[in-house]
Amino acid sequence: MAISYPMNTPTTIGIESITLRAVNSVTTSQSPFTYKQQVVDFGGQRWEASVSIPSVHRDKAAEWATMLVALRGPVGTFLLGDPDYVTPRGDASSVVVTGSAGDATVSVVMTGTLKAGDYIQLGSGSSAKLHKVLLDQTGDGTLEIWPALRSDYTSATATIDSPKGVFRLKQNMAEWSINNASFYGISFEAVEVIT
Repeated sequence: MAISYPMNTPTTIGIESITLRAVNSVTTSQSPFTYKQQVVDFGGQRWEASVSIPSVHRDKAAEWATMLVALRGPVGTFLLGDPDYVTPRGDASSVVVTGSAGDATVSVVMTGTLKAGDYIQLGSGSSAKLHKVLLDQTGDGTLEIWPALRSDYTSATATIDSPKGVFRLKQNMAEWSINNASFYGISFEAVEVIT
């Protein structure tokens, strides 16, 4: 069987810590005399992540190390999300999204509530996109999300349980450390795939 992307992260041992970053392509210039500022938003938005797994012995570390090598640097992709959001904070049971590429406010038909801070996933497999809900929304209406849509969606069912997006390694190498007690240390940097 050949390696296929995006890969799922191993489940033998979970993530010890993750830092998720919401990065915006914005520049600011400031007058050295008046301190007035000019802000230019270029519209680019992407997720970045720093991931570490707990220090474990070889049997549990092997799947993570193998996944990192199999990604072949930034060539391969994998699915990643916030491990604490197995379910949303709200009580939504179904969310259907309609919107156009570039929209940060989308139309939703939904049962229940999504809370600010919840995540939704649009698409699946190599087209999975992770979005954060910015304002509480109950029932049908409009939903504020980040990042803005990258594709057009018409009546797309959003994944609300364990939502993920597609990421790739930020560097061309995979590395791990092994100490004198045979504990493996694995951490890596990743960026969202944008096509």
